[in-house]
Amino acid sequence: MLTKRRWLAAGAALAVVGGGVASAQTATAGPAPRQCPTLHVTKGWYGDNRAKLQKMIDERGSCAGSDGARPVATFDWDNTVVKNDISDATLAWMLRHDKVLRPASWKATNKWLTDDAAAALTKACGTSVPAGHPLPTSTDTGCTDEILDVYNDEKTSGGKTAFAGEWNHRRTVPSYVWITQLFAGHTPDALTSYAAKARKQNLAAPIGTEQTVGTHKWAGYIRYYEQQRDLIGTLKKAGFDVYIVSASAEPLVRAWAPGVGIDRDHIVGIRNIVSQGRLTTGVQGCGDVKDTNGEVLTYMDGKRCWINQEIFHVKGAKAWQQQDPAHRAAFAAGDAETDVTFVGDATAGHLAINRNKTELMCRAYDNSDHRWIINPMFIEPKKRKTDAYPCSTAGYVQPDGTLAPIHRPDGSVIPDQQDTVY
Repeated sequence: MLTKRRWLAAGAALAVVGGGVASAQTATAGPAPRQCPTLHVTKGWYGDNRAKLQKMIDERGSCAGSDGARPVATFDWDNTVVKNDISDATLAWMLRHDKVLRPASWKATNKWLTDDAAAALTKACGTSVPAGHPLPTSTDTGCTDEILDVYNDEKTSGGKTAFAGEWNHRRTVPSYVWITQLFAGHTPDALTSYAAKARKQNLAAPIGTEQTVGTHKWAGYIRYYEQQRDLIGTLKKAGFDVYIVSASAEPLVRAWAPGVGIDRDHIVGIRNIVSQGRLTTGVQGCGDVKDTNGEVLTYMDGKRCWINQEIFHVKGAKAWQQQDPAHRAAFAAGDAETDVTFVGDATAGHLAINRNKTELMCRAYDNSDHRWIINPMFIEPKKRKTDAYPCSTAGYVQPDGTLAPIHRPDGSVIPDQQDTVY
């Protein structure tokens, strides 16, 4: 048998016999170029956004060589991966199909629900239905309207405040908690099945459809953004570990995430406590915050905590802090204030879907690390915001709910920003 050196020499000699060109080709041939996963959907991306995303994928994905480490990508769900809101869609479906169970006490459903709201709900929905049984919301428009007023407007039908008290405005929103508490009494799998039925209805409805729930007009369609489906798929092919981090209840996201190739082990949503197989009004805590009544959600700073805890296994109070680059997502995407902290934590790219949300858009337009990408909504995009975002005075939501200037990591204040990507 020829040794390796002799085999190479013999091959070169044979090439010379066949002609000088073949010899040169043999001598200079190297490994075949790697086929990097490529984004395919072009429509809907603003300017050179698609090229910027492809560059980030090439630099941080498998084509760059990662020595076995998988970069993480994190996406919000509602109005980031899909158009419209799956929590709203599921609640609407449940109200139209008598799936909301009467609580023994409306007041006990949520720690911030006011006495006025509890009284209004009790009056509108009555007490004739036994606790734990379905309310006839498909026909009882008064009950349905009161539920929607409290949830959507945070006021009773009579205009009284529905939620009051103190909460950390960077960790939770009482109405966000309350919609998950309306799901109490069902098993997680049952709630996922309701979300799946709402999914089927909303995907079949034409874009722009409205539905009537009680006497309210409500969005009646949802669409996956094909651009985001393509982006998620390409990231996965390039070796990214892709997660959905949503402020919707986790059982709802389970009905939708497979549509973009995400399994239940890569979903982080609001996690209500389960007792005897059924959802309760309690909510799992995060970091150093124990199981609660909803003081901590996958919302704003809470999304950072849940990402650190569930994806990077950072425990305790440290989960609330921005981690070192090795323990942060490479890429993140969101559309609203609820996403601003975790999207800003990404090390290689931040995608902001422009819904005119002040704190997110201030940071995106300021682009202090030159890694922000802004894109209009892919379906029914928002019009240009005519006045500047008040970044320098009232852009930052403080824990007590008051507004303050937004600061960069170096402490300087972000100046007001004009809306230029729409």
